[in-house]
Amino acid sequence: MDVKTGLFYVFATVLLLAAFRVITTRNPVHAVLFLVLAFFQASMIWMLLEAEFLAITLVLVYVGAVMVLFLFVVMMLDINLDGVRQGFWKHFPLAAVVGLVIIVEMSAVLLAGFPLSDAPAAMTGLGQTPVDVSNTKALGMLMYTHYLYPLEVAAAILLVGMIAAVALTLRHRKDIKAIDPADQVRVKWADRLVVVKLDATQPAASAPVADATLEEKKA
Repeated sequence: MDVKTGLFYVFATVLLLAAFRVITTRNPVHAVLFLVLAFFQASMIWMLLEAEFLAITLVLVYVGAVMVLFLFVVMMLDINLDGVRQGFWKHFPLAAVVGLVIIVEMSAVLLAGFPLSDAPAAMTGLGQTPVDVSNTKALGMLMYTHYLYPLEVAAAILLVGMIAAVALTLRHRKDIKAIDPADQVRVKWADRLVVVKLDATQPAASAPVADATLEEKKA
């Protein structure tokens, strides 16, 4: 076994352990951190496959942006863990069957090995020689030609997820004061200033003085 194969098994082992801890840990913040570790290990596997663009994209986009957003959302939301754990043993048989099927498929792939003899032939399908092939250019041509519609569907799903994350954090709380910018723009002077006419609560102080002056003149 060469060094590349040994590194693959090390990264794959850490990736599986981190993914297992994502679904078994009790703290949602720890689950997000284990997911970040899983993404890093997947990025290292991409590096072993000489797909540098996918490895860097996985770290920058998912670890640097998406996972940070998930971490803030998880920390801001008041998650009821008891409600999340309800129905675990009810759906455990189905999950166990699906997990066994995935293990059998992965074992079949690992035992069969990784033949690389057909890789240059697949690359030359883009009209280039294996020496001049750039994985970034090949990936872009495949994404925006053969996989254009799946890419648009994935973009729509991410947009829905972003809107859902914003909607979950915009909760109306009664213990804080907030101002609606739309109401500020539509405000008028009559809404801010109200002139109220009040009746006098006591007679004017100058009235007795005027009466005394009239009596002195009469005298």
